Amino acid sequence: MEVSGTPRIDVDRAPPVAPSARRPWLAACAALNALGAWAGAVGLATGGTDFGESINRRLPFDSLVLAALALVAVVGIPFTVLAWSAWTGRPRTDDLTLVSGVLLIGWIVGQIVVIRAFSMFQPTYLAVGASFVVASHRITSSPAVRGAVSVAAGSILTAVGVGLLPHPIKNGFSVGSVLSIVALFAGVVAVVAGARSALRGRRRLGIAGGAAAVSILLVAVVATVSPAVAATTVPATHVTSTPAAFGLRYETVTVTTTDGVDLAAWYVPGTNGAGVVVVHGAGSTRSDVLDQAAVVSRSGYAVVLIDARGHGDSSGTAMDFGWYGDLDIAAATEFLASQADIDEHRIGVVGFSMGGEEAIGAAAADPRIRAVVAEGATARRAADKEWLSDLYGWRGWVQEQVEKIQDGVTDYLTETSPPTSLRSAVEEASGTRFLLITAGDVDDEGHAAAYIRTGASDRVSVWNVEGSDHTGGYDSHPADWQQRVVDFLDESLS
Repeated sequence: MEVSGTPRIDVDRAPPVAPSARRPWLAACAALNALGAWAGAVGLATGGTDFGESINRRLPFDSLVLAALALVAVVGIPFTVLAWSAWTGRPRTDDLTLVSGVLLIGWIVGQIVVIRAFSMFQPTYLAVGASFVVASHRITSSPAVRGAVSVAAGSILTAVGVGLLPHPIKNGFSVGSVLSIVALFAGVVAVVAGARSALRGRRRLGIAGGAAAVSILLVAVVATVSPAVAATTVPATHVTSTPAAFGLRYETVTVTTTDGVDLAAWYVPGTNGAGVVVVHGAGSTRSDVLDQAAVVSRSGYAVVLIDARGHGDSSGTAMDFGWYGDLDIAAATEFLASQADIDEHRIGVVGFSMGGEEAIGAAAADPRIRAVVAEGATARRAADKEWLSDLYGWRGWVQEQVEKIQDGVTDYLTETSPPTSLRSAVEEASGTRFLLITAGDVDDEGHAAAYIRTGASDRVSVWNVEGSDHTGGYDSHPADWQQRVVDFLDESLS
């Protein structure tokens, strides 16, 4: 109702400003990446983790602390701020998402270009950085494209998490354990979220087909990436006992490889002028092969037990496929050959699992190794499994291709290259005799030994220990193990 004579005043009211939407999924992913960065920075600053000796020397001022501060500044702080912004729905969240993604990509590129560091985290976090750039909405893309990027990044991150699982399983709480859980959880979340985005609006048949494709991709990535991650990012292992526990007189020594890695070792002098290098398996130390070393020692042989690089008290970066084994065993062989009471033409190697595979490979490179006992040796590269297709047909062929891809991933993650195949090593070591010990309860060990033996059937013998588990020959049949191994060494090193 208007009052006559009263002027009418029209007030233009501005529409209310809608608060920015909270983005909990983005906040969660940012928080996980922030947590990983902070954990990595703490590990670098405290010495709990590093890039490996050769890469550490390439850091500016050789400083891990400076690297930790850079990680905090470039990744930790930006992703922490992004997590808070996305959770509270701040208006600049998209800008922060773009900046954080670009900084993460820059951090990885900087590692590759500046310090020439290569690791499993790089392709993972390049994909993660790209995912954040896409999620910023500053680059136009369809939900299907954003979903595909998220699924790809999540699959790689899941594989990394699976590959790092030995850390929480073996060592409980540690930097590696935190990274494992963070990567695994973030990867699964990214795969699920990406699949939902890419398949939204499709019919049931399309959703079923898309879900199957995502599942196949995830399994394939985990199968090829996680073993490589596990082999090149190894949990710490610790020496638990010494030869004194077996009444053996010994010296603690250090042997140095040709690439400058110091290996911790024990030397037990002998009486018969021959020497034997004893090499443990992956995820263990020289303490774990003392039983067998004592048997060899009490038979008159001088024995040197080494911790493989990155294991026990040795320096260097561990590699559980044994690709550095030739260098490690060569250093121990050189030590034995330098002892005044050792005949350099009477040297053998006894190795278990990874150590057995390393022993076979080392014999091809060092003619001083005249006898090799390898228990539980199966494969350290794809070429060692070429028997799969002959035995299992197309299923074996598929597994062989997976192994080849795994070799490529592993080659990227480590500074060394795939070594000589075991079968070729046996063939090349023309002056060496081999005893392959296989576990009766592990069929693949028998198949692998039979394939290796084809390289030199006249110099390779196989003993299958019935009822034995992997490297359990001595535990299940101690008297037989002693007789077979000692008789073989006596005959080969006489």
